[in-house]
Amino acid sequence: MALENKKENFSEWYPELLIKSEFVDYSAVSGCMVFRPLAYAVWEKIVSEVDKRLKKTGVKNVYFPLLIPERFLMKEQQHFKGFTPEVAWVTNVGKSKLDENLAIRPTSETLIYDSYSKWIRSWRDLPLRLNQWNNVVRWEFKHPTLLLRSREFLWNEGHTVFSSEKEAAAERDLILGIYNEVQEKYLALPGIIGRKTDKEKFAGAVASYSIEHIMPDTKAIQGPDFHFDGQNFAKAFDITFLDKNEKKQYVWQNTWAITTRQLGVLVATHSDNKGLVLPPNIAPIQIVIIPIFDNKTKNTVLKEAKKIKTILEKNEFSVELDDRDEYSPGWKFNDWELKGVPLRIEIGPKDIKAKKVVLVRRDTSKKQNSKNKDIVRDVKKVLNNIQNSMLKNAKKFLKDNIHYAKDYKEFKKILKEKGGIISAGWCGNVECEDSIKEETGAKITNIPLNSKAKGNCIYCRKKAKYLANFAKSY
Repeated sequence: MALENKKENFSEWYPELLIKSEFVDYSAVSGCMVFRPLAYAVWEKIVSEVDKRLKKTGVKNVYFPLLIPERFLMKEQQHFKGFTPEVAWVTNVGKSKLDENLAIRPTSETLIYDSYSKWIRSWRDLPLRLNQWNNVVRWEFKHPTLLLRSREFLWNEGHTVFSSEKEAAAERDLILGIYNEVQEKYLALPGIIGRKTDKEKFAGAVASYSIEHIMPDTKAIQGPDFHFDGQNFAKAFDITFLDKNEKKQYVWQNTWAITTRQLGVLVATHSDNKGLVLPPNIAPIQIVIIPIFDNKTKNTVLKEAKKIKTILEKNEFSVELDDRDEYSPGWKFNDWELKGVPLRIEIGPKDIKAKKVVLVRRDTSKKQNSKNKDIVRDVKKVLNNIQNSMLKNAKKFLKDNIHYAKDYKEFKKILKEKGGIISAGWCGNVECEDSIKEETGAKITNIPLNSKAKGNCIYCRKKAKYLANFAKSY
């Protein structure tokens, strides 16, 4: 089951790991994949944690159709232009051509806002804060990469409507805070929150914000995002309301999302040459018990292993007992390491006599003994340590791969030798943004919310307006 070396050959290691660990699989449809039970269970946990936080803020879930009439996409020209190359169309049913082409949902703004224009009449109807969990299809022409860039993926679509710009703008920190909390607490993934440039923002938005990550190959990748849409869609779809003075007003809107791309970032960030490494808080199976026995001791060891499993499950740990006797303990160790289970418990005849078990961490392979009477306490402590250690290591990797360049020469040198994210002065002009990307392949990933401009633009040498983050990215 040996894998490619992660550091030496990340591009080969990553897909090989995903397939061999039975996380995802290729499908017969180019650019689309199968989420196997392990990956889908992780996604379900992300959905659960994000969803319950959204509901606490008053967001309600809905579902809109998969198919969108072409005329709706045409209503918002900027939005339509942004998605036209990626839209897949339904044009026929059997041998009959449809009266109107139907887009397979690349995103649902246009369909949802047609309904909003009917539902919203008065200030009493606002705010309207709805969300849906679904799939979308974007027919990417770039090289598909499992989980990171696929033609179909899963996500949530938050579509919220407010009576004032101030209310709409205030939602940004709330939503990004939820995404960031779930990423750090469960996925052990830190990120950089910032604003996208006008060139990189979502089609139809006034401003876009993202959480950016750095992959092991030092390329950047966009995580969850938030878009302040202003009144662009409101005017295109005539979403208006009568305010308290009986005056007609256009609404203010936001959209936001987290996608299954995060599964890819999770796997790539934490895993190693043995296989997956999953943080305990997100792992579908937190603990695997491996009994070590021969024909004489089998019944005794299995009885004790089942007892330990029951005790741990009563304390709300997710536990698997691998009692298959057609495989050796060593084979099982490798198999569960490949699948990323955070903690392994080994128990054999000698351990039973000593009234103890052996705990083995997946992230460090460190072993320790645990007395039976202390097993719940010890397991809880070890899992917490693993979770905290993984987040700490990920934060260090992120920090170590953020560099500063004072001029264009230094910028290109860092990009070539180190990669990662390069923080540098930018004048704010798209001409410089385009030139840098054309000449180096690095784009502005985002402009951190707390960054302060200093010095000059690295390209034109005019006074910098922003301290922007540049990187080669997925």
